[in-house]
Amino acid sequence: MNDTIIIGVDLAKNVFVLHGMRTDGSIAFRRKLSRAKFLSFFSAHPPCVVAMEACASAHYWGREIGKLGFEVRLIAPQYVKPFVKRQKNDAADAEAIAEAASRPTMRFVAVKSAEKQSQAMAFKTRDLLMAQRTQTINALRGHLAEYGVVAPKGPQNIGHLIRALEDPDAALPIAVIDLGKELINHLEVLDERIAALDERVKESARTDETARRLMTIPGIGPITAAAMVAVAPEPSTFIKGRDFAAWLGLTPKQNSTGGKTRLGKTSKMGQRDLRRLLIIGAMAVVRHAAQRTTNTWLGHMLVRKPKMLVAVALANKIARVAWALMARGGVYQSPAAA
Repeated sequence: MNDTIIIGVDLAKNVFVLHGMRTDGSIAFRRKLSRAKFLSFFSAHPPCVVAMEACASAHYWGREIGKLGFEVRLIAPQYVKPFVKRQKNDAADAEAIAEAASRPTMRFVAVKSAEKQSQAMAFKTRDLLMAQRTQTINALRGHLAEYGVVAPKGPQNIGHLIRALEDPDAALPIAVIDLGKELINHLEVLDERIAALDERVKESARTDETARRLMTIPGIGPITAAAMVAVAPEPSTFIKGRDFAAWLGLTPKQNSTGGKTRLGKTSKMGQRDLRRLLIIGAMAVVRHAAQRTTNTWLGHMLVRKPKMLVAVALANKIARVAWALMARGGVYQSPAAA
């Protein structure tokens, strides 16, 4: 096994499959290891390249294996799939990972530190609670609609449903009132937890130097800045800002052939959470710009295009500017001021 140059690892909860590859691409070994024996195997093996899919627990194992002197390469699962031969199983996946890692043009995912993962967890937890709040509001609205109580969409209109539950003239059954109040109490608990996480994320953005510089960009607030610092990979991963925008899924999908360029809708193939936040922030900028006439790129776009399309295009520009600030430093300067 001393001539092994790449070890492909198919990760799992308790059973790990390893595929060793030599310089000429031949098989050096195949192993199936339990979780308890996984790190001990690498402790006795000479350092080489270890490749894994960027999936659950990959960053943890990447940090642990990296401490032993190995070069760890994480690969996005969609880049491994084309190398799987015929039937899919753990051994075939491990071989495909090793084969993909040997390609000189392969793109790799940087191993995240424990601190950066903890920041991302705070953002993900907030996102989960926000989804639960929306689910609870929709459930309450749907239940009361069965009794003729209809409220407009949006959390700002939840007061209409609360007043209906407290109104004796609404003639709602006792069970409906009691269960409706249970949902209202659950909403209050969710609001308190979301507010606490908002403060935590905002404090993280205020204390982080990169996040403070990102917040100088119109359309990026504390939540988006903190999420970008926690979730986005190192700026050096991308050659230019367009590559970062493509990673976010904000660039057009191509279907070009025969020298003819055909561009479609945005690919939506990248980081969904950051893309959503950037589009929400861009839409806020678009709404503000729509209220006044300006001789700018955004003003001209609003005259000719729908607001949502302009917001996506603006989110693309914001992503490129954000990459430039993260890669080169400095703060945002408006074109007029520059």
